[in-house]
Amino acid sequence: MLASPWRHRQLLGSLTKREILGRYRGSVLGLLWSLFNPLFMLAVYTFVFSVVFQARWGEEGSDSKLAFALILFAGLIVFNLFAECFNRAPGLITSQVNYVKKVIFPLEILPYVVLGSALFHAGISLLVWLAAYALFFGLPPLTVLLVPLVLVPLALLMLGLSWGLAALGVYLRDVGQLVGILTSVFLFMSPIFYPITALPPDYQSLLWLNPLVPAIEALRDLLFWGRLPALGPLALYWLATALLAWIGFYGFQRARGGFADVL
Repeated sequence: MLASPWRHRQLLGSLTKREILGRYRGSVLGLLWSLFNPLFMLAVYTFVFSVVFQARWGEEGSDSKLAFALILFAGLIVFNLFAECFNRAPGLITSQVNYVKKVIFPLEILPYVVLGSALFHAGISLLVWLAAYALFFGLPPLTVLLVPLVLVPLALLMLGLSWGLAALGVYLRDVGQLVGILTSVFLFMSPIFYPITALPPDYQSLLWLNPLVPAIEALRDLLFWGRLPALGPLALYWLATALLAWIGFYGFQRARGGFADVL
């Protein structure tokens, strides 16, 4: 699982670069769209939830509209990273038939390519967040340096899901439709637009079964409130996502032998 991206690092780098640039090929602004998109979404969500719905986060230091916008946007960084990988996973193999049939290609690196592109856009969104925080609140807390502690297990989660869904998507094309529905479910069943404390206690414990919740809460702690997330749950999150990544990779390698026959 770790040797393959290192062995094919040059190929992985060139494919990731092509993936990023290909999204904006032919557009006038090019890569600047990766900056304008998060800025636009930040403005829209801020207007809808803090102006139209008059929503407030309800925690100390988060009463203003700007604070609400930044707290919300921190959750969206996690969700957008998840959604980009999750939505594309079922079609990773079916959209690259030539790689399966005509050439010897390390198919297992395709989820790394999508993840690399998603991390690039998440990095741009994070820079936008930090710039907005610095503009309105001053220097961000030093805990922002620990953001990789959250992004690494999230990346492992996405790799595991991508390998599993990519393999399943070859044999069962309905997976792509199901994933689209589940993405909407994850959006509203994650504490992105509301704090966990807004739910009754019984529902709060159920919400923690959502694999995005630990990453969203930990990222907000590091970025906005400048506090360390609980180390015990974070260590468990690392362990669980690493195990999921290995299971996804193992299942993908076992299933790949039949890809050419099905496609």
